[in-house]
Amino acid sequence: MFRAKMEYEAVIGLETHVQLKTKSKMWCGCANAFGAEPNTNVCPICLGMPGVLPVANEEALKLTVLTGLLLNCEIPPRAKFDRKNYFYPDVAKNYQVTQYDQPSTKNGYVEFEFGGNLSRVRITRAHLEEDVGKNFHFDRNSGVDFNRAGVPLLEIVSEPDLTSSDQAYEYLNALLEILRYGKISDCDMEKGMVRCDVNVSVRPVGSKELGAKIEIKNMNSFSGVRRALEYEIPRQIEVVKKGGKLIQSTRRWDDVAGVTEEMRTKEHAHDYRYFPEPDLMPFEPTAQWLEEINSRVVELPLARKQRFMRDYQLPKSDAETFVNDVPLGNYFEPIAKKSKNPKAVANWVINNMRAKMADLRQSKFMEMEPPPFDPPKIGYEDLKFKPEAILELVNLVDAKTISSAAAQTVFAEMFESGKSPAAIVQEKGLAQVSDTGAIEKFCDDAIAANPNSVADYKAGKIAALNFLKGQVMKLSKGKANPNLVGEILEKKLKV
Repeated sequence: MFRAKMEYEAVIGLETHVQLKTKSKMWCGCANAFGAEPNTNVCPICLGMPGVLPVANEEALKLTVLTGLLLNCEIPPRAKFDRKNYFYPDVAKNYQVTQYDQPSTKNGYVEFEFGGNLSRVRITRAHLEEDVGKNFHFDRNSGVDFNRAGVPLLEIVSEPDLTSSDQAYEYLNALLEILRYGKISDCDMEKGMVRCDVNVSVRPVGSKELGAKIEIKNMNSFSGVRRALEYEIPRQIEVVKKGGKLIQSTRRWDDVAGVTEEMRTKEHAHDYRYFPEPDLMPFEPTAQWLEEINSRVVELPLARKQRFMRDYQLPKSDAETFVNDVPLGNYFEPIAKKSKNPKAVANWVINNMRAKMADLRQSKFMEMEPPPFDPPKIGYEDLKFKPEAILELVNLVDAKTISSAAAQTVFAEMFESGKSPAAIVQEKGLAQVSDTGAIEKFCDDAIAANPNSVADYKAGKIAALNFLKGQVMKLSKGKANPNLVGEILEKKLKV
């Protein structure tokens, strides 16, 4: 009897841990700062000493709810903290304060572009907890740095809606863009501000039943997540195809070897013996408090990109530039709203102004003694010209008052001196010649001086016309209207 070849699909869910952008830790006044000497940003509270009492960081609560709003989540009327009991050397209290059955946010989603379409991944919850310390292992001993212990940590749990390593990678990048836009976190992965746990299983295509969940712990790069899935999904499929059985387990990713390795199996979920944190009251946000958080909601990156493409008829690449460089986009938009040609405004802002700003920052940096670690901050408000000057320049080109080449000269002068484009055109005599009689005279001179090119054109060599156009532009010192030059030359050469 013939059996059709069985195909398999992956089912992926992600748990993303993000350190919140607060000045102090979650339960105490210790600094939430990276890079301090080990165990210097600590106190009896974050070290879990007997008799201490935590006080919740209000800004962390606000950032959690703000994240929920940005991720289209529900904000329940009541949330509480719980103790998650387990022992590790980096957990000073032997329990972690987290949110278990009543989180601050739940039931949301993230939309992002993938494969030319919009993908949506459901968010189960984004709950608030505390980070733990960091273990260090040396030749003959180990140590724990508790500077990170008690830092407010947001755990964003997705539903198992992802089906490939590439889709998981794009989801994570979209999520980080949202968090950075909302100023929830700096999301600096090199500083450990973002880590990720991966849950992945495989099942026959068309099946609704989930396979055994394999967890890959503590991924610290998105490329690592993608590579781990590219290894783990085929590994699981191969086991099932050979008649083997996958068991719920936890694995680690060896980035050097490019393989996942089993750490432990767990037939059943670990019993963390959750119970309500007795030292913290349940949190019930008021309408006024929520209204304040609502005022901090920002336009999301995808919505901004779609709006720039729709409202200003920009290509995808330009819109993405303004999404990735928010100050540049904010500079562009007020000008574009007043312009009949926003695409031309975008060209000047992206191709010319941004490059000039980079050069200016670099030159200022080189002038400083001793040179600082980072280039000096020079904002668009420090420019010598007003934003309206870009609009004026675009209008001069569109009206054919000046040529595109002359406009480059005008912009360079405008950037250096702050003078208006019209004044620069007047001073430098850059106005384009559109007088038909004057252009005809230039054309006649070019035709008379280049009989061979005239003969080539009449013999069907179109390139000869471009040569003659160039001669006319040279005679006019670049001021002749190139469109008129082409029209007049063609008429004269057809006689």
